[in-house]
Amino acid sequence: MANVTVVGAQWGDEGKGKIVDWLTERAEIVVRFQGGHNAGHTLVVGENVYKLSLLPSGIVRGALSVIGNGVVLDPWHLEAEIAKLRGQGVTITPDNLQIAETCPLILPFHRDLDGLREDASGAGKIGTTRRGIGPAYEDKVGRRAIRVCDLAHLDDLGPQIERLCAHHDALRAGFGEPPIDRERLLGDLRAIADVVLPYAKPVWVTLNEAKQAGKRILFEGAQGILLDVDHGTYPFVTSSNTIAGTAAGGSGLGPGGVGFVLGIVKAYTTRVGSGPFPTELDDATGERLGTRGHEFGTVTGRKRRCGWFDAVLVRQAAAVSGISGIALTKLDVLDGFDELKICVGYTIGDTRYDYLPPHASDQAAVQPIYETIEGWSESTQGARSWADLPAAAIKYIRRVEELIRCPVALVSTSPERDDTILVRDPFAD
Repeated sequence: MANVTVVGAQWGDEGKGKIVDWLTERAEIVVRFQGGHNAGHTLVVGENVYKLSLLPSGIVRGALSVIGNGVVLDPWHLEAEIAKLRGQGVTITPDNLQIAETCPLILPFHRDLDGLREDASGAGKIGTTRRGIGPAYEDKVGRRAIRVCDLAHLDDLGPQIERLCAHHDALRAGFGEPPIDRERLLGDLRAIADVVLPYAKPVWVTLNEAKQAGKRILFEGAQGILLDVDHGTYPFVTSSNTIAGTAAGGSGLGPGGVGFVLGIVKAYTTRVGSGPFPTELDDATGERLGTRGHEFGTVTGRKRRCGWFDAVLVRQAAAVSGISGIALTKLDVLDGFDELKICVGYTIGDTRYDYLPPHASDQAAVQPIYETIEGWSESTQGARSWADLPAAAIKYIRRVEELIRCPVALVSTSPERDDTILVRDPFAD
């Protein structure tokens, strides 16, 4: 049986939470490998709705859940999220949650810096969630980070804190902010250490032993491929690599363990925050998609921008991430449209593109080339087999497959986990 890596193949918010929850029934371990608590996942289990942003989705189902070294960890948010889920009846102990000892920590001044920069950027705002993700990754790369393992050696942390604060004090001074209070920082770390350290493990050992034992591992990506710091719509991207290959480096298992790559794709397109969006609909149709799809961010509550399906971007995402098959979500949101449109290319002036150009000014200038597809009046909500779908809906799905050059493995027709059409079992490959 193969491992499975789940990644969003648009700008995030594609419905990964439901698909990961559905796949967790077949997995024994669920792993987060990048990002931080800026990544929202909503799970609907019976009458219960769980909103996660840091913990792997498998925690709700009792699967061993692992936060890999590629994640940046806000320990205070971890404490709050664990408390919230326990309040909903979810059991969380070191037996079902492990955190990589080498995870970098998001500290209070990372959040401060994130907000200060965004406020000072004016028209250049990126649309960050202001949660300190980017500054924490910067400190990791700059070799200044305080990591989970440091919480067990706080008496030895003086030189590292001085190195870290020297960098941040200079930045803070530029914004007119006071220097970091070293004693308070150390006190905060001492107070939170006992919360985090029981979960700290060499997760690379856990995962390699699991692989040797033939256990099924599910890697859960955050955000979306179009937000990848290398392959996304830069600079309007997140601070980590979101492609499937990151599952190897962000967990310690290695590239051979990534397995079947399942790209999650909405049947239309959405985006939160700033940045290019060639198929955005700033009209009644876009409003209809947003209303029917309940398009508000899990973490921020921000209204999502909505538009037609962009086959060019999904084809590009599938290529750079090595996607084996897609899960097409929210098909039911398209019910009742007389006609649907799919973007099949772009133009800038007289020049046609079959990919999104890399420069921000070109990305902002592209005009979509649309293909019109017949819609359907019947309901697809709750469909669990091809026989339940209207012929026009099947035709739409087949055309999407052709345009993105990637097969459909799953189709989701409502937020309920069982309202899923299985075309190809990722764990069977």
